[in-house]
Amino acid sequence: MALRIIATGGTFDKHYDEIKGKLTFSASHLPEVLARTRITAAHALEELPLLDSLDMQDIDRGRVLASCVNAAEEAIVIIHGTDTMQETVAVLGAAGLPKAIVVTGAMIPYKVANSDALFNLGYACGAAQLLPLGVYVAMNGTVFDWNKVQKDRVAGVFKAI
Repeated sequence: MALRIIATGGTFDKHYDEIKGKLTFSASHLPEVLARTRITAAHALEELPLLDSLDMQDIDRGRVLASCVNAAEEAIVIIHGTDTMQETVAVLGAAGLPKAIVVTGAMIPYKVANSDALFNLGYACGAAQLLPLGVYVAMNGTVFDWNKVQKDRVAGVFKAI
C-alpha cells in the first residue's frame, strides 16, 4: 500500500535558531527523517507551508483537507503541531474521506535531544497502513479516534476522552 506523508510544520519540524535563541522554521526535516527510518513502503512526501499549529487558520486546515482529498493514496500520515491538532482532525473527520488518515506530531522537535518525533512518525506510518478507513491521532504509542482524544498539557501527552 502506498503512503502519503504530509508535512504541515509543528514542533516536529522546528529548528533551533542559535542567533535568535528560539525555535523557528526552515526546510522540513522530513526528507532526513524518512531516510533515517529506512521505510520500505512506497511513499510520497508533500510539504505544505510549515506553521506552528497555533498560527493555523481555517484556510490552512482547508489546504490540509484538499491535500487529503487529492491524494491518490488511501493511507495518509499528517505531521502537525500538537496545540491545535484537534481542530484539524475535526475538519478531516467531518469530511468522511474513504482513506485512513493518521495525524501525528512531536512534543519535542526532531533535532532536539530526547525527541519523540522519530518514534511518532514511524508509529503513525505503520498505523496508517493497517487501520480501517477513518481519521486518527497517533501519539505516545497509542492510536486514538479523531473525536476521542485530547492533549493533556500538564502531562505532555495525548489521552482518550
